[in-house]
Amino acid sequence: MYQLPSTLFNLVLQRHEGGTSEGQCHGNGVACFEGGHMYKGMFAKGLMDGPGVFTWAGGLKYEGEFVCNKPMGQGTYTWPDGGSYKGEVYDGVRHGTGTYECAKSAVTYTGQWDQGKRHGKGEVFYDQSKTSWYKGDWVKNSREGFGVRCYPSGNIYSGEWKNNLRHGEGTMRWLQLGQEYVGMWQDGVQHGRGTHIWMLRRTDGSQYFHNNRYTGDYVKGQRHGQGTFFYAGGAVYEGELRNDKKHGKGKFTSKDGHVFEGEFEDDQMVTNELKGALPLSGSDSSVLVADMALNIESLLDKIPEKKRSTERKQVEFVVLRQDAELRSIYSFYCRLGQSRSPDKTFLLCRLQLWRLLKDCNIHHHGITLTQIDHLMKVDSPTQIHSPYTPMSLTRLLSCLVIVAHHIYNKDMESQKYLLASCFSKLMTDDILPNAKNVKGLLFGRPHLSAAALNYTSRCWDVYQAHCQVQAEPREDRTMTCRHLLWMFKELGLVDNHLTTVRLLKIIMAESQDPNNPSSYLNLEITFLEFFEVLLGFADIKCQWVSEKGPEESSSSSSSDEETSDLSEVEDSEKIAPTSSPAHSKENSSEAAESSPAQDIIESQQDVETKVCEEPQSAVHREEHRVEEMEVNDQTIHQFFNHFFLPAFDHYQLVTKLMEEQKLCQKVPLNL
Repeated sequence: MYQLPSTLFNLVLQRHEGGTSEGQCHGNGVACFEGGHMYKGMFAKGLMDGPGVFTWAGGLKYEGEFVCNKPMGQGTYTWPDGGSYKGEVYDGVRHGTGTYECAKSAVTYTGQWDQGKRHGKGEVFYDQSKTSWYKGDWVKNSREGFGVRCYPSGNIYSGEWKNNLRHGEGTMRWLQLGQEYVGMWQDGVQHGRGTHIWMLRRTDGSQYFHNNRYTGDYVKGQRHGQGTFFYAGGAVYEGELRNDKKHGKGKFTSKDGHVFEGEFEDDQMVTNELKGALPLSGSDSSVLVADMALNIESLLDKIPEKKRSTERKQVEFVVLRQDAELRSIYSFYCRLGQSRSPDKTFLLCRLQLWRLLKDCNIHHHGITLTQIDHLMKVDSPTQIHSPYTPMSLTRLLSCLVIVAHHIYNKDMESQKYLLASCFSKLMTDDILPNAKNVKGLLFGRPHLSAAALNYTSRCWDVYQAHCQVQAEPREDRTMTCRHLLWMFKELGLVDNHLTTVRLLKIIMAESQDPNNPSSYLNLEITFLEFFEVLLGFADIKCQWVSEKGPEESSSSSSSDEETSDLSEVEDSEKIAPTSSPAHSKENSSEAAESSPAQDIIESQQDVETKVCEEPQSAVHREEHRVEEMEVNDQTIHQFFNHFFLPAFDHYQLVTKLMEEQKLCQKVPLNL
């Protein structure tokens, strides 16, 4: 905030031009003062009085009304850098109602002032687009009293403030997360009694909304004390909480009416008393809502029968605790590559599931995506590896529980609840820190996804044509990295420039040990991995052709391989959408339930914010982005339409002709 100079009583007049009366300046005139200050306007008995313009030596200018040498009444201050204040002035300072505009930060404030400070009712916009603003009460330049704050993210707080922080009773809405908190605040965070609602939108075709709700005590931003959880599936928890977790005495009522009452520790039930008959292992005793029911019978068969029911319950509790974040992850990935849906609903497919698993580095745990397909044990041999297989939320959750057990069962075998411990570790170590950070060449470059997905159907045919049965008695057909390299050679796409070494680098782009390609030659790959190798190959092939020209593309030196790299492939994997704030917490579903940290920071912003970039530069960047997208789209179309698919069609034709010739040679001639 700019500071105004002191009053103008101590000015020493050097020169005056204009009217005088009784030897004093009077009427309209111009005066120059010591220090380089100047005034032009009305005088009365030697004093500046009436309308006038005073310019300080430093460049600050005041234009408005004067009373006895003081800026007084309606006036405008203009600072050298372009900042301004227009409104009421008293004794030379902003006092009354006026509008202040900061040239450096595009901040504007319109409202009441008191002795040069924002005080009373006022509205401030923090950016040029006016998407970040506050409207309400002020006390000596601080937000204090009642006010509404809209943050750059679109989130809105409406309620009481103190010293620029949310303090008192108020409502916060996180629009993108679909959450709302109504209750007490202290020093910017939830503190006291409040209600937090998670509005979970449909993700698998359901025509209704799921809502989780917590009502209870908060301490310094965390659920702490006595409270009640109402879960979307119909389950209810009543009891004690500590640091956002169920901890202490509590009662959990499942959706089927069974009540578990006893001690909880870190969201786990330590001891419990079951009121009512204990449901049998095979009965519908799940605490989860129908669209989240786990299909893990094949996994439970590996556990002693007397422990199965308890193991299922405990892992369901963990899934239920992660409910909000799991649904958010499902919703995020089922929209990858999708532009719209006729009924505004999306269903995850296996292609998107593979991307989720790779983003979370599941393949770094000694298990391939094709092995994960087999662990699920649902689809027929012809569909088990299909990228188009629909995956409901139930199938995703079951898959994660099964994968968690496969990866961590040896590490967690000493834990009381094996499945729950394995799933918690998978979520904490792998899923939450990495989900939504999309990598790879298909979905990691959203501007290319639409163009690339146009070729998945034809490329799926190519993939299937080169698949083989890898091991008896399995009936499914897959492809290995070695088969993929053979395919490129058979299609005539490998040459002195696009060598096998370069292909291996593309194949190994997301591997755990990219410097040891020989260990991966016999690993089975899914269609996603196959297709992303094609996209990486397209980048290099088309770039090289455009640089060399079509007439030179067939004659390159092998020395090019020594100087080239996979910068295009590596750069494409650096795209990392902002992940959910819940990823930084140990327990994601409940982390999403707490106040996002970015809004706590935003609430403490002062009026001075950073200058927005010039509109012209933004337009230039947008034009450059559009041009780049067009070039990348052309690369995709050029590769598939002029190189890969014609090469495959030619190979198929030649193979068919050769087979016909062999048959002809075997048929004896009748003389």
